[in-house]
Amino acid sequence: MWPLQERLGSWFTTLAIDWVGFGDRPRPPLRWSPEIYRSFLAYLLNDVVHQPYATIAAGHAAAYCLDAAAARPGSTGRLCLVSPTWRGPLPTMMGRKHPMFAQLSRMVDWPLIGNLLYRLNVNRFMVRKMALGHVYAESSSLSEARFEEKLAVTRASGARHSSSRFVAGELDPMATRKAFLGAAQQVNDPIIVVYGAETPPRSRSEIEALAGLPNVVAAVVPHAKLAVHEEFPDEVAATIKKFLLRA
Repeated sequence: MWPLQERLGSWFTTLAIDWVGFGDRPRPPLRWSPEIYRSFLAYLLNDVVHQPYATIAAGHAAAYCLDAAAARPGSTGRLCLVSPTWRGPLPTMMGRKHPMFAQLSRMVDWPLIGNLLYRLNVNRFMVRKMALGHVYAESSSLSEARFEEKLAVTRASGARHSSSRFVAGELDPMATRKAFLGAAQQVNDPIIVVYGAETPPRSRSEIEALAGLPNVVAAVVPHAKLAVHEEFPDEVAATIKKFLLRA
């Protein structure tokens, strides 16, 4: 979020956070769940930034913010959702959530085998492959410095417990597209959805369903994928700034 924060900072006071369980610091070996993330977001909106003018959220964080805004009108302010998702990578790829996915998450928790299983799937080759396949449109966007930052997140102590659950869909804030869209339909504050034209098809279909709602404004950035805010921060920041100042 730093590129957006840097560009919007001259117009707004901003605060950026890492979701608990993620970031590059050590993490406790918890069985992370949607309830933990709902509680964390409630804490942020109650005790850290009460009634913000706007909230910018990407990926699963966007769906959690929709959920919070629907449950407590006005708690998030204007919602700026970047490549919003409600379903983890494995369920998205397979088209449904399989009970085996939860079992795989529990296996990753095991002391020795779990760490080995995690490292087999999260290494330099796999991280680069996934980033260039789904996250960035331009290979040059994954600079060596940015790549090392991504690796640092995967290598933090305890990283496997939250990451594996995200991939398996165990951190999905909603169970269905209907619930995802239903939450957005209940939000009273203005909503903008920003996404890349080259977002992977299955993720894009969910985003476009949200973007098609009557109470949602959509903005599409050409030649961009899931990390549109990282790769094209000037375009995304300008779009969000225009939306917020107009509001």
